[in-house]
Amino acid sequence: MKTKIVAVINQKGGTGKTTTTINLGSALSKLGYKVLLVDLDPQSNLSYSLAVSSPDQTLAEAFLGSQSFKDIIVEKDGLWVAPGSNELVDVEISLVSQPDREQFLKTMLSQVKGFDYVLIDCPPSLSVLTLNALTASQEVLIPLQMEVLTLQGLDQIMQTIAKVKKAFNPKLKIKGIVVVMFDVRRKLSQEVLAYLRENVKEKIFDSQIRLNVKLAEAPSFGKSVLDYDNASNGAKDYTALAAEFCQV
Repeated sequence: MKTKIVAVINQKGGTGKTTTTINLGSALSKLGYKVLLVDLDPQSNLSYSLAVSSPDQTLAEAFLGSQSFKDIIVEKDGLWVAPGSNELVDVEISLVSQPDREQFLKTMLSQVKGFDYVLIDCPPSLSVLTLNALTASQEVLIPLQMEVLTLQGLDQIMQTIAKVKKAFNPKLKIKGIVVVMFDVRRKLSQEVLAYLRENVKEKIFDSQIRLNVKLAEAPSFGKSVLDYDNASNGAKDYTALAAEFCQV
């Protein structure tokens, strides 16, 4: 299959982007797909969560040209990871003045072959790095919590995607919205989900990611939730999401 590059984006922090990138990637890997995770967030939570938090080379070196992209990739538990670092902050500053600054990641990803899926964990802001992710991707996956402010944030994300599509990447499309940190006991969660289904034309995945303590614990052990506790609700939910994700 042709490599599918998917940006996992939400312009608000703490919305489950990193958790979704790691665990969807892990679930896809266990379905037999070869998956590359790209940690584009300067906070590098994805790298830390998979215990690759002190790699010799990171995305920063690849952006700056001192290392090739394929040489920074490390393997962990059946996944491949392009690690992030705090130096991506400096990269972002340096990119601002560069011509074609939104094209760097796309060019780097063109160097690697053989992956079925590339999942990009984006920074929680509309930054030059996020712009690079959206320019390099064919699809966007949006993790959303079922909160009132979610609706405002979703509108901002849609506007951003529309602007990038118009200016840099006309083939970019929204893969879908995945409901995360879902509390089935809260009436508000059900109400926000019902509103979304009625008012948003984009696909909302049927597989919901429930609140689950194992999802919060797994990063402490440097593992995806599927490797940490494959009998947990978190593992079951991401396994179901991966199966659905492949069909869209």
